[in-house]
Amino acid sequence: MPFKKHTRQYDVVVYGATGYTGLRTSEFIASHFPTGTKWAVAGRSAQKLEDVVKTCQDLNPDRKPPQVEVCSLNDKDLAALAKKAFIIIATVGPYGKYGEHMFKACAEAGTHYFDCTGEAVWHAAMIKKYEKLAKASGACMFPQSAVESAPSDLVTFSLASLIKSELSAPVGDVVVSLHEMRSAPSGGTLATVISLFETFSFKQVAASHLPYALSPIPNSKSAPKASIQSKLTGAQYVPNLGLQTTSLTGGTDTAVVHRTWGLLQQEPVLQKLGPYGPNFTYREFMKTRNIVTAITMHYSLLIGGVLLAFCSPFRNLLRRFVFQPGQGPSREDSANDYIEFRGVGTPDLHPTTGKQALCRAWFHGSMYMLTAAFLSGAVRTLLEDDIGLDGGIYTPACLGQGYIDRLDEYGFKIETKIIEN
Repeated sequence: MPFKKHTRQYDVVVYGATGYTGLRTSEFIASHFPTGTKWAVAGRSAQKLEDVVKTCQDLNPDRKPPQVEVCSLNDKDLAALAKKAFIIIATVGPYGKYGEHMFKACAEAGTHYFDCTGEAVWHAAMIKKYEKLAKASGACMFPQSAVESAPSDLVTFSLASLIKSELSAPVGDVVVSLHEMRSAPSGGTLATVISLFETFSFKQVAASHLPYALSPIPNSKSAPKASIQSKLTGAQYVPNLGLQTTSLTGGTDTAVVHRTWGLLQQEPVLQKLGPYGPNFTYREFMKTRNIVTAITMHYSLLIGGVLLAFCSPFRNLLRRFVFQPGQGPSREDSANDYIEFRGVGTPDLHPTTGKQALCRAWFHGSMYMLTAAFLSGAVRTLLEDDIGLDGGIYTPACLGQGYIDRLDEYGFKIETKIIEN
């Protein structure tokens, strides 16, 4: 499908292309995008960027190589770069420390924007500062559009779509589970986790993880309350998903999914996708083998979070034993990575029908190639589809079914079906 016509020099620019995630994203574009794609790789080191170009050419000599854009991390350089691009993929993190310059540049220039942050607290700050500017300029901006938090958002969207089409009802409660994950994080991901509380206060982080913290409209509807036992142990049994425990990413993903709910309710152009309905609720967990592993995970996250937030010696100690920014698992080690999500959605019907929607989503291969697939598939959706967004700060599900179809081509599979509960 041909790309949309625009007046910018580049269809897409990968900013931070010499980093671990940026390089994987550049490789993915070189391997999967049309031959005539006009694109560039950007960063501070001309020599390292030339190395990225050579890697991309070696992967696919028949495709047009990327141009090189050397720029520093300042408002002037990034404003100039943003004006050249139709879309920017920003892979420079931690975003709480380094991300605002590019976000601001794109919002001002009307340049569409994607990133792979998992920092909901930074996401919340960008909404507060730049949403009005993005709407005025026409920039469509998609923070948290990779492994954080696209899978949860798209699983929820798929469940809601199936319930709407098969049961003629809006979705009520959705539960998503990280069913299985085999992977090691990169240095950039670890640096983000370690440095989060050096940039933001515990109060700011906690506030950003409230269910409707990112939603453009409030909702008094709350998810079903956990039992006292579940609160103490972290363990909770969910029909059709099994025994669950506390999820490391639950707060972040919940905020994004509820922003989708708010956008679908608020924005007329998105209502054609099907609002989730006023009684929509969302919960996220992680699959666990037994009550012992559930308790272990629950308290590891609780104690680890407190230490990260309030104990700087603990953060400094961690830095000595993990990958550094720019580093990550080898290609050989990550080739056997695997991630799987499962979810159930209950239709908002009274009386109840006894039916639910069940979803399974999975990917074989490096989690950083999955990040590249999420970012690249989103870029192609904006370049090729008429999705009708006018500008603002959106979520992955706002790209619709066309995005999910592209991800299927890239190896991220989603299956849904109606079951008897």
